[in-house]
Amino acid sequence: MGANNLLVELLVEELPPKALKPLSESFAAGLRDGLAKRGLCPAGSLPSSVFASPRRLGVILPNVLAVAPDRTESVRLMPVGVGLDPQGRPTPALLKRLATLGLGADAVAHLRRAIDGKAEALFHDRMVPGVTLAQGLGVALEEVLARLPIPKVMSYQLADGWTTVNFVRPAHGLLALHGADVVPVAVLGLVAGRETSGHRFEAHRHPLSIGHADGYEAQMESEGAVIPGFARRRADIVRQLRVRADEVGGGVRPVEDEALLDEVTALVERPNVLLCQFEAKYLDVPQECLILTMKANQKYFPLLDAAGRLTHRFLVVANIRPEDAREVIGGNERVVRPRLADAKFFYDQDRRQPLASRVGALDDVVYHNRLGSLGARVRRLVKLAGAIAAALGADEALAMRAAELAKADLVTDMVGEFPELQGVMGRYYALHDGEDARVADAIRDHYLPRFAGDTLAEGNIALAVALADRLDTLVGIFGIGLVPSGDKDPFALRRAALGVLRMLMEKTLPLDLPDLLEMARAQFAPEQLATSVALDVFSFMLDRLRVYLKDQGAPGDQVEAVVSQHPRRIDRVPARLAAVAEFSRLPEAAALAAANKRIHNLLRKADAHAQRIDAALFQEDAEHALFNALESARPGIESALAGLDYVAALLRLAALKAPVDRFFDEVMVMTEEPLVRANRLALLASLGQLMNSVADIAQLGAQ
Repeated sequence: MGANNLLVELLVEELPPKALKPLSESFAAGLRDGLAKRGLCPAGSLPSSVFASPRRLGVILPNVLAVAPDRTESVRLMPVGVGLDPQGRPTPALLKRLATLGLGADAVAHLRRAIDGKAEALFHDRMVPGVTLAQGLGVALEEVLARLPIPKVMSYQLADGWTTVNFVRPAHGLLALHGADVVPVAVLGLVAGRETSGHRFEAHRHPLSIGHADGYEAQMESEGAVIPGFARRRADIVRQLRVRADEVGGGVRPVEDEALLDEVTALVERPNVLLCQFEAKYLDVPQECLILTMKANQKYFPLLDAAGRLTHRFLVVANIRPEDAREVIGGNERVVRPRLADAKFFYDQDRRQPLASRVGALDDVVYHNRLGSLGARVRRLVKLAGAIAAALGADEALAMRAAELAKADLVTDMVGEFPELQGVMGRYYALHDGEDARVADAIRDHYLPRFAGDTLAEGNIALAVALADRLDTLVGIFGIGLVPSGDKDPFALRRAALGVLRMLMEKTLPLDLPDLLEMARAQFAPEQLATSVALDVFSFMLDRLRVYLKDQGAPGDQVEAVVSQHPRRIDRVPARLAAVAEFSRLPEAAALAAANKRIHNLLRKADAHAQRIDAALFQEDAEHALFNALESARPGIESALAGLDYVAALLRLAALKAPVDRFFDEVMVMTEEPLVRANRLALLASLGQLMNSVADIAQLGAQ
């Protein structure tokens, strides 16, 4: 046998749907890498096909060899000085080492000398026979199964009643074909063959005998009633969803949810999309509740009209294709009805009690055992949101009311059943109670952004509550020492920090971040938090700002030029960053950046203190020239800074290149005369202050 396509399929009980895709990708990549490592397939080659269905993991790898080529293996024995005596005869140490390799003294004449590090060493080159496919695949299978990203391992016994196997689900079959030939391997107590199983109910025969690796997918579809490829099955579901929605007409479309689509694809082997409906009376319930219960509990696709409103129809992806689907449709309609009835019951019950009356119950909910109850947290949010709203010129009373009610829906029946609806239900209940619409919107929107790239709250009242919510979390959790480390961030502090930064930047909020953090700290009792918490959180947030700006595509040196100055006004960071980018394109930028770095170093080494520049102490024409250029440029730069025109401020620095270069060429800064030296350092300090008024340009080109 030469090179051929290799098919491997593991038949198991139904796999966890949310884990199916990563399991299949890891299975395919692991087998490819394992065989490539043993010389059985080209390194870096891509699988021809990856198969993943509820009951199988599979892959077809192209151009797999039956036997790997022989290879030369070089074994380092020892340094020449250790292995050979001065006359070139083998030492006992060398003879002993050769013996461990099954070699005698006659092998000494064939040893190779080569430099290894700083010394010459002895090497034995030998030809190693290539492994067979059965050998290589057996080991590769063991390796890949041990490394699969299994969410929870099961233990089960084999048919002998004694042997225990650990795997994601009980495995029932192993298919391994190299072209048309079975590869004799065994794993998980299974011996490979050419037989597998198709659809549990609709396969044309059981078991299925696969004739050739290349015909697997077509045979599974025609005889096994299974679409084994995840991507093909998913595409077929998308197509059928569109067709069924078009049959309804009127611009109706299924709700878009990529995660739900992946999960449903992992639940079926032969998708069949059917149109169902429920009683229109349930549409009186907020559509978010109905959509969530249909998606989360039943894996249905609700249908929305052209305006995005929920209709009383939904789509179900069945795993069977009966000639008469009425029983399947009716069964799904009967199943969804109690779910919708529960949602309606929760909604009706919750509205009998005003949202404001639930605030007191938050005192009985623990927020954190070291930070008190959720009620105590709400009281902090009320004060903080009011202060932020006042700073933004928004209605302080409305912001405080929104903060007071923001967490009240957490103790409602609906949110107790569906935590994902927190905020959403609070808005509905607030509107039902006659609260101001801005208060209701803030209750919903203060949770935004929920994830990276999510939309932000609209309006200063909602933004005030959203900022207060995250600032309280950051300061409180940081203040009791629960700082994120590595990939562990149980309180989602990185996400909270990014949310604050995005709101300040993207909504251009004229707020001082350290002042906000200090305001948040002031809401806690002094003994609750570490004294340095506001400074610690500010430093943490600047690190998150660095990461965020780089993720947005900004060069690292330009980001550091801005962030290293610890900007307090985050709303001005984008403009500063844009100005630095513009400045860095100037031909004078590199020289001025180098000069600025030199100034930093001189001032740091000299431990210089700010003092008044005395022009009478200048001794060189270059000093006068730099001073005059500096004073000439200063008004324009300061005027540009006052107008927040950072680009103009930095571009005016270009005029200083020539006098700065001349100064460093002609002037000895660290002269022995103390007054002259101090005056020159003062001149450089003034220059450095002006050059760094927008960003630390010494950082440009440093990364």
